[in-house]
Amino acid sequence: MNSDVLVVGSANADLVVAVDRRPGGGETVLGGDTVLSPGGKGANTAVAAGRLGADVALLGAVGDDVYGRLLLDSLRAAGVDTGLVRTSDRPTGIAYITVTPDGENSILVSPGANSSLEPADVDAVFDGVQVMVASLEVPLPAVEHAVAKAAEKGVKVLLNLSPAAELSAETLAKLDVLLVNEHEAAWLAGPGADFRKLLDLGPRSAVVTLGAAGAVVVEAGKVTEVASPKVEAVDSTGAGDAFAGALAASLADGADLVSAAKHAVRVAAFSVTRHGAQPSYPSVADLSYGLDHVV
Repeated sequence: MNSDVLVVGSANADLVVAVDRRPGGGETVLGGDTVLSPGGKGANTAVAAGRLGADVALLGAVGDDVYGRLLLDSLRAAGVDTGLVRTSDRPTGIAYITVTPDGENSILVSPGANSSLEPADVDAVFDGVQVMVASLEVPLPAVEHAVAKAAEKGVKVLLNLSPAAELSAETLAKLDVLLVNEHEAAWLAGPGADFRKLLDLGPRSAVVTLGAAGAVVVEAGKVTEVASPKVEAVDSTGAGDAFAGALAASLADGADLVSAAKHAVRVAAFSVTRHGAQPSYPSVADLSYGLDHVV
């Protein structure tokens, strides 16, 4: 393993349907045509970092099926090392996504092969790694073991606590960066709580993403607001993962946390101007040219 950034997380096929509104309980709503695209929080994060030029690998699992091959192709096309993605006898994970006209989405995930990731899978994979980023669509024991091993090796640990789940105090204390959105922050610290309370849980720093409003970086004795460029959003699917990938890539390149967050906000803003998750992620060239033309 010689990649600067190691992503530990899920790989899913995204089945996306545009709807005028989401159905209520017991209700049927007609939507548009189903669009298939590669996704999953782990794969998305790795692809976002890879497209920005990071040396990145994904540790995860897919099924031996057409969806698994779709994901591997997308990862490799973005320059992601897939040597740590193993093939499971379970089907590839699938995310069922509805997108409303304002670009907001709601997601149901069937984990499939992602559930087969085990703590032993993350042993002896940290040589040369500078930043490990993990998310929680894979089993928590594997994530907590990965965090412990990375911290033991002196690797900077970034955890995207999504979907929200309870982690041990020992794991939280080993985090260099806790990444959450405002809903996850409220789940952790309480509705309306000062974001600085996130550090009371143990991490050395925290970043809270605020959608179109940008992000807040919380460090010891310091809170920094990072504004987002104004864009016309068409699909927010995977924007948080784009942020995570860009943040990890910048940190691995030596940026401080505030500078990394500023870069990540731009990447996430660009991503919502395109449809899909991985297909929406910019390259360095896209970012330098395209964002100025969609603001």
